[in-house]
Amino acid sequence: MTDGHDDVRTGEDPTKAILSESGLNSKHLCDYVVNVATGCRHGCKFCYVPSTPNIRTRPDMLKEEADVDNGQKEWGNYVLYRDDLGERLDGHLDRKRTWRETERGQGVVGVSFSTDCYMDGRAGKITRDVVDAIASHEEYVRVLTRNPILALQDLDVFQDAGEYVTIGSSIPCMDAEQVGAIEPSAPAPELRLKGLKEFNEHGVQTFVSMSPTYPTQDKADLREQLERVAECDPAVVFHEPINPRGGNFEMTVEAARDAGEAELAEELDALRTRERWVEYATNHLRWVQEIGRELDLPVHLWPDKQLIKNVGDEEATWLQSWRDRQSPEDFAHRELPTDPVPEYPLSNTTQTTMSEVSE
Repeated sequence: MTDGHDDVRTGEDPTKAILSESGLNSKHLCDYVVNVATGCRHGCKFCYVPSTPNIRTRPDMLKEEADVDNGQKEWGNYVLYRDDLGERLDGHLDRKRTWRETERGQGVVGVSFSTDCYMDGRAGKITRDVVDAIASHEEYVRVLTRNPILALQDLDVFQDAGEYVTIGSSIPCMDAEQVGAIEPSAPAPELRLKGLKEFNEHGVQTFVSMSPTYPTQDKADLREQLERVAECDPAVVFHEPINPRGGNFEMTVEAARDAGEAELAEELDALRTRERWVEYATNHLRWVQEIGRELDLPVHLWPDKQLIKNVGDEEATWLQSWRDRQSPEDFAHRELPTDPVPEYPLSNTTQTTMSEVSE
């Protein structure tokens, strides 16, 4: 069926899986994931989810439930909800006798990392029940949403969950026009920060994912962004540059161009050249580390494996140390890193043509 307020086709997801083990512990995020729906209203063009097995291997289900012909190209135009998920999860956790808990994931449950769990009120209602079920079983839950303003409707549940919950948002850039070009239906960055700030003011732990930052951002832009991020006092600020691989990247470039963001489209398109991508990605990671240290922000970098393979030995060691290092947030009783922040190899500084204005 079509949603009465827009052209998003909606239905019910018949998926039987409830709690799935996740590889996101490689990013120090979680060991399990729970997704409240299949599909997402935001339609972010760079999103990797449409290329995952959850979408690619289920064309018949998507066609039957929401008349989807191409799960990737129609991303943002269909949502299949899992309305009884909270009740099913509660029963599943009652019966579960073993719990996966890796050093990086700490047994945390991620909600929702393949869709936005607060994309609308219906998804939010499911999320409320899911968070309550996980926290009531004294397991840790990490909530990720681009709409923390809507999540505030469930502030009581988050407060009741206490130490067992943290909520965060993806904030790639503070330029609302650029963000809107490739995240066409998601709330503006200012609203995301506003929501997280209010959660923090009410005693709920927060985190920020600066993912993915754009090649149009110079060091001064990243400084301004991190200064704004500091306002919500996050327990950790994750960061990664954009990845130019995959069919979704072509859609990202086209979306920026179609939205009239010519500079963004041009800079993104240039990342198809490996040398340019390595230059941009290395600079952004280095700059975020440096600025984070200056602002005393708990930054944690997410360098891409392919990036590590395409830089010099010293830079590779620097980047790999970030992949191996525990994230600096006291959540789920993880041990905080005692090793010093990995130093950028100054003896092998990347030659850059990217402007470091105001420096």
